[in-house]
Amino acid sequence: MADLKERLLPPKPASAINLRDSSYRPSASGRQPFQSVDVLGLKKRGQGVRSWIRVDSSGNSQIIEVDKFTMMRRCDLPARDLRLLDPLFVYPSTILGREKAIVVNLEQIRCIITAGEVLLLNSLDSYVLHYVVELQRRLTTPGVGEVWQSEGAELNRRRSRNFDSVFGNTSPDYLPFEFRALEVALEAACTFLDSQAAELEIEAYPLLDELTSKISTLNLERVRRLKSRLVALTRRVQKVRDEIEQLMDDDGDMAEMYLTEKKSRMESSFYGDQSLMGFRSNDGGTSISAPVSPVSSPPDPRKLEKSLSIARSRHESMRSTESATENIEELEMLLEAYFVVIDSTLNKLTSLKEYIDDTEDFINIQLDNVRNQLIQFELLLTTATFVVAIFGVVAGIFGMNFAIPLFDDEGAFKWVLIITGVTGVIIFSAFVWFFKYRRLMPL
Repeated sequence: MADLKERLLPPKPASAINLRDSSYRPSASGRQPFQSVDVLGLKKRGQGVRSWIRVDSSGNSQIIEVDKFTMMRRCDLPARDLRLLDPLFVYPSTILGREKAIVVNLEQIRCIITAGEVLLLNSLDSYVLHYVVELQRRLTTPGVGEVWQSEGAELNRRRSRNFDSVFGNTSPDYLPFEFRALEVALEAACTFLDSQAAELEIEAYPLLDELTSKISTLNLERVRRLKSRLVALTRRVQKVRDEIEQLMDDDGDMAEMYLTEKKSRMESSFYGDQSLMGFRSNDGGTSISAPVSPVSSPPDPRKLEKSLSIARSRHESMRSTESATENIEELEMLLEAYFVVIDSTLNKLTSLKEYIDDTEDFINIQLDNVRNQLIQFELLLTTATFVVAIFGVVAGIFGMNFAIPLFDDEGAFKWVLIITGVTGVIIFSAFVWFFKYRRLMPL
């Protein structure tokens, strides 16, 4: 991985590059390492030039410097789609299917996928490096993807017929280049989110158990930060899940993402037009001296050309409809697999959030219990204060300045204290019995 990071460092100026340097030697796997190359005719426009990692359908990778406008013309993309890949802005996860490219913004993976190459923003993030390595490994695996190499419409149809005759149907493992690149991007994003969810789970459960055993300000603050991270991660996972679900629900968007098939149809249409133009030129050369009647119907070659054009358009329409339906099913199965993965991650986060909510409910119940105990103690204290106040009333009555025969009795004071104390105990016992009768205090 350290070797790969060194090769992905920003390239040196063209004057400082030594093409005979040892870093330009082929790697042990036979592929050329990332090389810093200058695009011909490229005009650097200040900060508009960015470094991109280009991976072609053969697994070869290199670093190119392309400005925004060149990239727009190269991939036929509007400027707003390129803003989704700008690292200076924070956009939610998005997968957009365009005429000639697929724009992917999934967590750290920000790339443009075409029918023959993948363009990633040059980043030293470990997940981007893993994406490049994994994509190269899958593209260079022998026996995978050879069916979908775009070497002409005839060759594609011949290979498809050969595999159909051998296996009876095209296997979902033989996906076109753009689907394999999209699959690696989905796998990297799902793996990244799932690893973050797992780390959050490992940190959350011991902390919540500690909080239930000891409620303190420090533990409450740690749980608050944990819940903030959980909400942010859940929002990101939910956005990826919604994006995949939206693609699965829209057949038009899935058909738009099949770039290899569209490229093959365009090439076959181009070759068909070329053949018709050649037929028209040959026919014009042979019939230039033939007399033309202004009243008669169009000549036979024009009728033949018209009928050929109609038949070819009908054939291409039927073939594109059948292939689109089949490819939509392939892409739908691919998206469904990762939809299950991201939905499982979302279920983990939902379970963790429910556990946090249950812990909060348990803590609230504990606090309510303590509060109820304090209220009960306050009620007993108020009752005792009322009983003690009876002694104050008796003392106030006997403290008045008037003469009565009771003051002359030596044992009167003792009897006054006994009668007042017994009365207070009876009143206090009556209050306690009333509280228990009304279930204001536990029995």
